[in-house]
Amino acid sequence: MSALTELYQEIARCQQCGIAKTRNRVVPGEGAEDAEILFIGEAPGWHEDQQGRPFVGPAGQYLDELLALIGLKREQVYIANVIKCRPAANRDPLPVEIRNCRQWLERQIEIISPRMIVTLGRYSMAMFFSGKSISKIHGTAQKRNDVIYYAMYHPAAALHQGSLRQEIEADMLKIPSILEQARAIPETEASPQQLKMFEV
Repeated sequence: MSALTELYQEIARCQQCGIAKTRNRVVPGEGAEDAEILFIGEAPGWHEDQQGRPFVGPAGQYLDELLALIGLKREQVYIANVIKCRPAANRDPLPVEIRNCRQWLERQIEIISPRMIVTLGRYSMAMFFSGKSISKIHGTAQKRNDVIYYAMYHPAAALHQGSLRQEIEADMLKIPSILEQARAIPETEASPQQLKMFEV
């Protein structure tokens, strides 16, 4: 049994939040265990709660389209959410829910050890870009401890606000070149000028 599979079983038993009583299925995440890129969304919605899989509703279909723009399929990346259970009526996650679930996400990151973490939306962004505004930092990256953190709007934002679609797609198209530059410049050997491209 893989480390991620064991972790999924632990998450399925979690009862720390009230939403554990109302969920249909827990949604830990899915994808390649050795994924180079980890995408982190907000919380499961209705479709995800039914299937136990992340990003399978309309926003997930758009995420698949975004991945295709850079020649990837979801099987080649890893997709997770800040919290693993659907909040009732798709409300925003509560601070206590985010705190309780953080341990699961941190363990996923530790197991997968991605080269790049892409935050989708303000809740996942807040975990890695404290005090920042998504409208100001989307499409920018920061490299810390050999991991690139990259902020994007949530795919659902384009479904609610069509004008964001072009920005989201432009941000997605930057990912291959950022990864390529990161591979070419190991952090231990990089000069401050070379690393400047990763600064927010």
